[in-house]
Amino acid sequence: MSFAMNTMSFLAISFVMLVGVLVLVALYMYVADRSQHGDAIRRNYPVIGRFRHLFSELGEFFRQYFFAMDREEMPFNRAQRDWISRAGAGESNTVAFGSTRNTSVPGTPIFVNAPFPPLNDQYACTETLEIGPTARTPYQAPSFFNISGMSYGALSRPAVIALSKGAKDAGVWMNTGEGGLSPYHLKGGCDIVFQIGTAKYGVRDAEGNLSDERLAEVAAHPTVRMFEIKLAQGAKPGKGGILPAEKISAEVAEIRGIPEGQSSISPNRHREIDSYDTLLDMVAHVREVTGKPVGIKTVAGSEIALREMFMCFAMRRDDVPDFVTIDGGEGGTGASPMPLMDLVGMSVREGLPLVCDLRDEYGFKDRIRLIASGKLVNPGDVAWALAAGADFVTSARGFMFSLGCIQALKCNKNTCPTGITTHDPRFQKGLVISEKYKRVSAYATSIVQEVETIAHSVGVSEPREMRRRHVRIVEEGGRSRLMSDIQPSYKTLAKT
Repeated sequence: MSFAMNTMSFLAISFVMLVGVLVLVALYMYVADRSQHGDAIRRNYPVIGRFRHLFSELGEFFRQYFFAMDREEMPFNRAQRDWISRAGAGESNTVAFGSTRNTSVPGTPIFVNAPFPPLNDQYACTETLEIGPTARTPYQAPSFFNISGMSYGALSRPAVIALSKGAKDAGVWMNTGEGGLSPYHLKGGCDIVFQIGTAKYGVRDAEGNLSDERLAEVAAHPTVRMFEIKLAQGAKPGKGGILPAEKISAEVAEIRGIPEGQSSISPNRHREIDSYDTLLDMVAHVREVTGKPVGIKTVAGSEIALREMFMCFAMRRDDVPDFVTIDGGEGGTGASPMPLMDLVGMSVREGLPLVCDLRDEYGFKDRIRLIASGKLVNPGDVAWALAAGADFVTSARGFMFSLGCIQALKCNKNTCPTGITTHDPRFQKGLVISEKYKRVSAYATSIVQEVETIAHSVGVSEPREMRRRHVRIVEEGGRSRLMSDIQPSYKTLAKT
């Protein structure tokens, strides 16, 4: 009996003390809220005004997991992420009962099924395609779907290694992003596209100029197959890369050739490139030094500027880039000013067909390869891009999802909960390389197989044989028209 009474007394005293502590905390917050001058809500509604910030922070979580429908979220919805997750796990992506996609939304691509598609024994796998026929070492690219630019620094060490190993396993290339060539890019032995950003990380001298010696060192790696001069990316046209100070470790600083612990903001353009002529000067120079194919990455802004670019190409045919990567305004990045991410640059849906037509008009169809990038993560996206005129498609965020990205939107804060975009060992330990690289490989393989299935359905034997006449685009009112009627190719226009 005395034990029970003592227990009850202890619990009662503990409860009173807990209430007292809560009252003291509430009183402290009340005084603090009334005294501060920065937040009007907290000043006018002390204590309870703090819940506004809490609910705003939690709102993103609740919307993603409880309230948003499968096709509602941005930038990528649950249906897109779930497809990648199942593909990465090697699971079946067949569905039952009916599609959850609203196919009456304007812009939706609908593929034109053939009445008599090829038989299974007439179904061919995609062949390799040569890039850079005039380079000393052309590249025979084995896959039409590859990993877009993501730098070490923006991504963690285990993430880069898993991507490298997965790319090797799937037979796809991996773009380094503008952060230089790290040992982790080379770890898996995959084909590498080295990106030269405006800050020239990894190939710069002490003054930030392009170093031929460093360039030759990078090119000496046999797995470095091509070089890409980055003029712009879709998430931030006109703005250089942004890497926060907390992500610049001693190793990242050494690889990039910059000071440790200081935010690194790349110039908004290459200082030595101020015209299409000087652009071609750099393309020719890099190709001469490296002996490898050299291309450019940009964002479509206007037909006038793009036509001027191809007119310059036509006058200097020996110096043209071996490939042009077209990024869309819907592209992603670790950190970008919102106005640039939201409002600058054509969508890849508009820009890619335009660039393709100009390339063909000026006679470069077999000389300059087109690479499409920008929110192309599922088979339908990739198949559309190939039908629109792309020779290759690259994805960054699709491969991040295959690594386990949950779209936490913490890429620029070094607190990524999945260990993909953080240098904090506490979070990185969650990314197990031996498992994740298999998911990277399976995702790439699944994309290729599913796109080949679409190609088979429309009546061609392999994906690069798809044309705009094989796709219908939904317009206002829910009716669709052939993409070849909406955006006729140059060849079609030349015949009329």
